[in-house]
Amino acid sequence: MTTQKILITSALPYVNNVPHLGNIIGAVLSADVFARYCRSRGKETLYICGTDEHGTATETKALEEGVTPKEICDKYHALHKEIYEWFNISFDAFGRTSTEEQKEITQHIFLKLKENGFIVEDEVEQLYCPSKDMFLADRFVEGTCPFCKYEDARGDQCDKCGRILNSIELINPRSKVCPETPVIKKSKHLFLDLPKLERRLLEWTDSRSVAGKWSANAKSMTYAWIKEGLQKRAISRDLKWGVPIPMKGYEHKVFYVWFDAPIGYLSITKHAFPDSWKDWWYADDKVKLYQFMGKDNVPFHTIIFPSSLLGTGEPYTMLHRISSTEYLNYEDGKFSKSRNIGVFGTDAKDTGIDVDVFRYYLLINRPEKSDSAFLWQDLLEKNNNELVATFGNLINRTMVFLKKYFEGKTPDIDLQNGEELFYEQLRAHYAEVSSLLDDVEIKEALKKIMHIAKLGNQFFQESAPWKTIKEDPEAAARALYVLANLSYDLAVLISPYLPSTSQSIFSQLRMESQGWHSIGSMAVPRGHGLAEPQILFTKLDEKLVDELKDRYSGKKEFPIRLQVAKILSADVHPDSDRLLVLQIDLGEEQRQLVAGIREHYSCEALVGRKIVIVANLQPAELRGKLSQGMLLAASKGKTLELVGTDAKVGTLVAPVGHDVLQDEITIDDFAKHKLLIHDKRLMCNGRILKARTGETVGADITDGAKVR
Repeated sequence: MTTQKILITSALPYVNNVPHLGNIIGAVLSADVFARYCRSRGKETLYICGTDEHGTATETKALEEGVTPKEICDKYHALHKEIYEWFNISFDAFGRTSTEEQKEITQHIFLKLKENGFIVEDEVEQLYCPSKDMFLADRFVEGTCPFCKYEDARGDQCDKCGRILNSIELINPRSKVCPETPVIKKSKHLFLDLPKLERRLLEWTDSRSVAGKWSANAKSMTYAWIKEGLQKRAISRDLKWGVPIPMKGYEHKVFYVWFDAPIGYLSITKHAFPDSWKDWWYADDKVKLYQFMGKDNVPFHTIIFPSSLLGTGEPYTMLHRISSTEYLNYEDGKFSKSRNIGVFGTDAKDTGIDVDVFRYYLLINRPEKSDSAFLWQDLLEKNNNELVATFGNLINRTMVFLKKYFEGKTPDIDLQNGEELFYEQLRAHYAEVSSLLDDVEIKEALKKIMHIAKLGNQFFQESAPWKTIKEDPEAAARALYVLANLSYDLAVLISPYLPSTSQSIFSQLRMESQGWHSIGSMAVPRGHGLAEPQILFTKLDEKLVDELKDRYSGKKEFPIRLQVAKILSADVHPDSDRLLVLQIDLGEEQRQLVAGIREHYSCEALVGRKIVIVANLQPAELRGKLSQGMLLAASKGKTLELVGTDAKVGTLVAPVGHDVLQDEITIDDFAKHKLLIHDKRLMCNGRILKARTGETVGADITDGAKVR
């Protein structure tokens, strides 16, 4: 076992953004494959990630939702964690940057840079909102990019051309927090003196980019920055949410998020491993740091973060290998949460497609050297032709034949030259996979693994055990013993990519992985008892894929205006034994409902409860009492449960990506839609309904309960 430690990070996602499949393959999933591989090789490995929680983006989202930045961070950190857990990402620590450790380490690095003369003060022109008497941080401003003329560029970076910007460079700037056109005003700020660090950074880059075999796009972007001549970069911002600056005169400013965000790798490690974090981050000679990200994050990790660490003069662990991807697009465009275009992390689980199918498709389609696209038809074909027909078919045929002809045991037999020669050829392919993964060639290594599975199928066909079991049973036994070992080897090889699939193969073999070194060692004993064969993958049909493609293709209309309400009071209807009269709060208004739920709920049990109502239902009088809408309740047999959610009062409930219509509907219009409960979640016409802010909506009742 090597003593070299492997430290892996994936770019910290903005806490307020729900990651789409392009974000996931660009950083966390790619890094996960490499981390799992390194662990299987027996290397001491640490995989670190977490949510980037400071800055304007968080303050903007908090303003939009009417909550504090801390509440936004808590909500979305949990959401990110849930998404990555579903994708089976094997973080050693998934933390956050809004911690005391982040404050401590960021301030320490700043003070060392200041002490060493790499921090300078200057006045800068910023966009300012007169009516709110506030400077507008870059993320509060949008406008036209001065380089590519993209009209919706952010104040800090253009999403189209990738150029990093200052907000005053935008053409026709617009404020996101006030209707006025912003004006330019001067403000004092702190800067990292990159020109003074340029020579030191260039020497380091020349050395590390070669030793670490940086990707082509990482090298070209880094040297382009240096060639243009590094400029000093502001590290302070006129915000409240962030790491405070420990310097007189800057009490009401915080560090710019791009300065403190990469420091999150260190603080997250310290938070999770307070006694050993320096063994990872103060050990450049003993630790190799691999960092994974999309190409838009490259300059922060090859210019700004290394400069910050070099400027301290302290022995930090520095970047060894950067693995950056191009963009993953969606069909013929880009992912867009606001327009419901593309599959986001919260959607993947709802498709019903197994997580390993998503992992495989993203990894075999990884945009390593050029942009690629998520295509539903391509997903179907790769699942059916590669996972089902090639990989899954090989394992299943092997296990079924061993069950049928050898009583569920591996044959106890010696190999002959033909089988030994084939297995020796496999060992050469295994070595190629290892070499590719050592070089972080993730997609090419997966292609090679699938090629090995194809070779296994060819060997199966040529060996024809269905035929030789009658004509030459020993030949059939030899072939199936080789195939049993190939199944073991494939389980190890595929384990970094498809961990659940790998575990299923090991379970069928009744074995555990003995690590990467066991590949090609004929690890499956002779006469070894096997478990029942299991299907690894199932075919996807065109109908499902067409439905999913339509679901995530853009905005659609939902005619039922469902809203979250809170019951303020409940009284027995004076003229009915089964009706209750409810006063409810909808946020912007209060209404009265009449509901036939008296035999299921007492008045006292209802007060303060959150419910979901049909808010655009035509008002009606029930026994002389006006009902301004209808609450949703699920029933099955004699059981009835109110549909509820934790979402804020007034929040709309609808299928993801649907615009909710305002038009009034009748009870007959409502009855045309099929509402029911599945897995405790509310569904309408086969689509899951969620609160606009992402919360689950449903009822604790048996599947199939009808909702009315």
